[in-house]
Amino acid sequence: TGVFIPIEDWQILKSRYAELQKEESETTINLASWQKEILKDRLNDYLKNPSDVLDFDHTISEIENGL
Repeated sequence: TGVFIPIEDWQILKSRYAELQKEESETTINLASWQKEILKDRLNDYLKNPSDVLDFDHTISEIENGL
């Protein structure tokens, strides 16, 4: 089970609650450096072009219908 929120909302929450930043940092410690780099690059790409994303549900539906 998980909770997914838009990245903009997450950024706002992090700025309001400093302990979230600490908690977020602790959860990424176990990632390999190459994984962290990929995540950082993807986040930067998103932040540069936040409207250039696909809706998850729509994309999954298209994939399933194409099978």
